[in-house]
Amino acid sequence: MAKFVNGIDVEGLKNTIGAIKEKPELASFKFRASNKWIKGTNNKATVKGYYGAGEEHDMRAVSMTFDEDEPPVLLGNDKGPNPVEWVLVGLSGCLTTSLVAYAAAKGIELRSVESELEGDLDVRGFLNLDPNVRNGYQNIRVHFKIDADASDEEVRKLVEIAQQRSPVFDIVTHQVPVQVDFERMAARSQVSSTDERRPGKAVRARMVRRRRGMHA
Repeated sequence: MAKFVNGIDVEGLKNTIGAIKEKPELASFKFRASNKWIKGTNNKATVKGYYGAGEEHDMRAVSMTFDEDEPPVLLGNDKGPNPVEWVLVGLSGCLTTSLVAYAAAKGIELRSVESELEGDLDVRGFLNLDPNVRNGYQNIRVHFKIDADASDEEVRKLVEIAQQRSPVFDIVTHQVPVQVDFERMAARSQVSSTDERRPGKAVRARMVRRRRGMHA
């Protein structure tokens, strides 16, 4: 029977680590997201498939679609967290998952893990008002609240390991190369120059009546 600690299948975790040690290529993953602009500052992001453990996984068990927007003070309509808030969401989830998995591997029972995050951002950078102000966060603070069957030193170690192992913590604390390109989309409805010059039905009907009147 599988042993679960903090909801983590400990034997499954060990087997995964063992399999990757034998075949390092299984460690290669590609995660993907797509985004569509809706209106104004509102975007809709979708997460579907990914590549991992040596194969493509085309679909998820549930549809994952997320709204991104800005608060009214930044000209949005609050239809969802804004992109920099999603960064905090991703960081909190990744740090927590890393902490929980390490605790499970060490047999440390967790009763509760909560976190509060806050980031400082000066919009003068985004608005191109000051070249000395960076566009993104200047500082991010993470505060954990943890209830566990462990000493203070053990909990402190969990928090340290979470920072050392979290992929998102690594992303936001180190520069990551990002390549951006684009393609032109075909217009959804195109009117030819001939159609633009051609009169509409109502105009053509009036022209016919006028011609008939001229010949009457």
